[in-house]
Amino acid sequence: MDAQTALFQQHRPRLFGLAYRMLGTPTDAEDVLHDAWLRWHAQDTALLDDPEAWLVTVTTRLALDRLRRARTEREHYTGPWLPEPLVPDAEHPETELERGETLTLSFLLLLERLSPEERAAFLLYEVFDYSHAEASAILGIAEDACRQRVHRAKTRLREGRPRFSVDVRARQRMIQRFSEALKKPDLASLRALFAEDAIAISDGGGVVRAVLRPLQGADRLVRLYTQIATRFYSQPGVCFTTTTLNGEPVLLAWADDTLVSATWVECEGDRITATLALRHPGKLARLAAVTKSRPVASLH
Repeated sequence: MDAQTALFQQHRPRLFGLAYRMLGTPTDAEDVLHDAWLRWHAQDTALLDDPEAWLVTVTTRLALDRLRRARTEREHYTGPWLPEPLVPDAEHPETELERGETLTLSFLLLLERLSPEERAAFLLYEVFDYSHAEASAILGIAEDACRQRVHRAKTRLREGRPRFSVDVRARQRMIQRFSEALKKPDLASLRALFAEDAIAISDGGGVVRAVLRPLQGADRLVRLYTQIATRFYSQPGVCFTTTTLNGEPVLLAWADDTLVSATWVECEGDRITATLALRHPGKLARLAAVTKSRPVASLH
């Protein structure tokens, strides 16, 4: 490996972590890094005073351009859009991506409240610890403008943050209870799982059947999951497994060898406050290929 390539690889985890949080999909993040690498390869790096700053600047601006295009596409997306989980591998393990709590699906979804410009400023300052002066230089804007973007972003995110943070073991226990209730659907056991104002978000992308808008209220969620459980989850050949993605436990539903959904839960005490269900076959394809080769816990 030549020195130029080695330097890029040294900074790759940080660059990927930034691009992924900007865009919410591993594929788009990889595309941004590929474009950044091409520009890096064409650059005379001996002339750079700060190679890391150059790489972060190029990656941020490429991600901004791609996010602006993606936002237009997501406006025409059928039903709710959910970020795609990051499957850890040797190339970009989650442990190297800094501030793992900002990788959760709920946090990435929360970032969708922000404009692309606010999102970039917030991530640079709050997650990757660049100063306002450094972030403004990366974005090519005045320092006061950067401060304003970060302030607006923090205000918007504060409004949507979960009320309580629940540890991983608590979520694992809740997922266990949730899967048991789905395998043997009972109104009382399902109703006991949900907070009164619980919300369900499902991403089918218009390809498979899914709720086309967020569904709120415990009684409505009970009816929804009773129907789903009766029609599908109680059938022969269906099983659940659990694994950890983006730092959170996730419930995977399989019909024989086909992954049909990945569901994350948010909790408050012993109640589910939100379910995030990924059902789009295209988004599940990469996940299915990897999870089949990884050890997971089975919930039959």
